[in-house]
Amino acid sequence: MFYNLIYPLHESYSFLNVFRYITFRTIYAIVTALLMSFLIGPKVTEILRGLQVGQMIRADGPESHQHKSGTPTMGGLLILIAILVSTLLWADMTNGYIWLVLFATTGFGLIGFWDDYLKCVRKDPKGLLARYKFGLQITIALITALGLYSSSAYSTVLSVPFFKDIQPDLGILYIPFAILVIVGASNAVNLTDGLDGLAIGPIMVTAVAYMIVAYVTGHSNFSDYLLIPNIKGAGELAVFCGAILGASLGFLWFNTYPATIFMGDIGSLPLGGALGTVAVITKHELLLALVGGIFVVEALSVIFQVASFKSRGKRVFLMAPIHHHFELKGWKEPKIVVRFWIIAIILGLVGLSTLKLR
Repeated sequence: MFYNLIYPLHESYSFLNVFRYITFRTIYAIVTALLMSFLIGPKVTEILRGLQVGQMIRADGPESHQHKSGTPTMGGLLILIAILVSTLLWADMTNGYIWLVLFATTGFGLIGFWDDYLKCVRKDPKGLLARYKFGLQITIALITALGLYSSSAYSTVLSVPFFKDIQPDLGILYIPFAILVIVGASNAVNLTDGLDGLAIGPIMVTAVAYMIVAYVTGHSNFSDYLLIPNIKGAGELAVFCGAILGASLGFLWFNTYPATIFMGDIGSLPLGGALGTVAVITKHELLLALVGGIFVVEALSVIFQVASFKSRGKRVFLMAPIHHHFELKGWKEPKIVVRFWIIAIILGLVGLSTLKLR
């Protein structure tokens, strides 16, 4: 909005020319989202506590989690507000990719809100039934994928990390593939959100990685040099990723151990969906599995656990997702969180290296 309203005045006031630069607007998107989180965080926490929107802890969960019962959840509302407002203020609102990623983020946020509302307000432990939850997620992802596929400027060619000559064209199959990436990322982040500050760390790492990816993908000189697809207009998504980073940093202030607020599905589902959508738009879909490796491992641990128990009657892990496995092995919660963050940072750096190593 600032870009659209203020930049046209640069001919009269030359110092306003700075608004044309994505890097400038990305920095201030980060700052804006961070300050918003700091300012409204205490009020959101107070309101949720007053409404008794508290976390319900599973009886079969780790014993160390029982004291967290009643901690205000649905804190993802704070993240969503900061992301949306910051993006609307600093991004170029004539850019179609911005509107597409805002649609996906808001759509997944509404699904998460409905699920959290049923669990925390209506006190229904099942929440939104899986068939409705996945059905709505697939619908949002399908609309997003169709929006991209219908664009004449968009390619269905798949970029493979480390390999510049392997670029399969999926054609119409790109639509279900994009749905898989977006829905898979959303639910993988949701599964990771189980310890204080655990999910938000890898989210910030992934947001930074895709902030860089979006910028170089949208810059013709950089993309040509790095031999990656040039997506005209995708650079504006760096502003959106910056908003995610700022909002996540602000939320971490309240979510760090011991957490005073949890993000809930209203936070984890849209954050995962947003990152998945950015990965699809920037044509670095497979890179998300590397940069967001923590999310992948968390999701796979649940899949393996369920498959093993149903087929053999035996568990692979003491408890799934895998962070609970380490808890039951005696690791303290802060140690698990920090070590997972370290791994996430390493994976993020390796993922960014693929932009050159191909």
